[in-house]
Amino acid sequence: MSLSGYVDKQLRKSTDGIVSRYINRKVSTRITKLLVRLDNPPSPDTVSIISALVTALGGLFLAIGPAWLGAVLVQLGSILDGVDGEIARALNKQSRGGALFDTMLDRLADIAVIVGLSIAALLEGAPTVLVATLSLLAMSGDLLVTYVHCVGEKISGKHPVLVGRVPGIASRDVRLFLVFLFGLLNKPLWALASIAALGYIYVLVKTIELLLYIDNSTQRL
Repeated sequence: MSLSGYVDKQLRKSTDGIVSRYINRKVSTRITKLLVRLDNPPSPDTVSIISALVTALGGLFLAIGPAWLGAVLVQLGSILDGVDGEIARALNKQSRGGALFDTMLDRLADIAVIVGLSIAALLEGAPTVLVATLSLLAMSGDLLVTYVHCVGEKISGKHPVLVGRVPGIASRDVRLFLVFLFGLLNKPLWALASIAALGYIYVLVKTIELLLYIDNSTQRL
């Protein structure tokens, strides 16, 4: 393996979602390599803030238009969301505080995106009850995916993405990529529906896989 390939591998995570693995990391690792060569590279927390702001700005443009610009900003924010962790690993600045800070900013940015999609759907004339329902399901599904990952890892001792056969099909990179695609098509209601459905299906299946894994682990003790 070449030196460049080795560095790329070190910057990646085994728990990466499908979009991160095949799309986002190809861009984010190049950005990270450029940043760490600077005399004063930005801190991981600084990049986390920039990523959250870009994503939230994408939510704003999804609401007020043009939708394509909002979609592009959301995907850019998703790519930058990988840079903070890569910089932390490259400069050996990983910390629990930084991970918590990044997670909280991610949730706030996700809420901004979902609110933006909801406003866009309402402005298009979609039924208020339908928009409110899908918005609630999308937002709660987003939070539940994070919850099952955090609690599942704490209880099982293994990241849920690495448990069972179902990969990280509802991870943040995948959800934001769906927003990107449907944003380009100017279909905010479809974006909300896809995020909601994917989140809840994943949480249900992954919870079952975690319960089976924990039960099997207990029986072996």
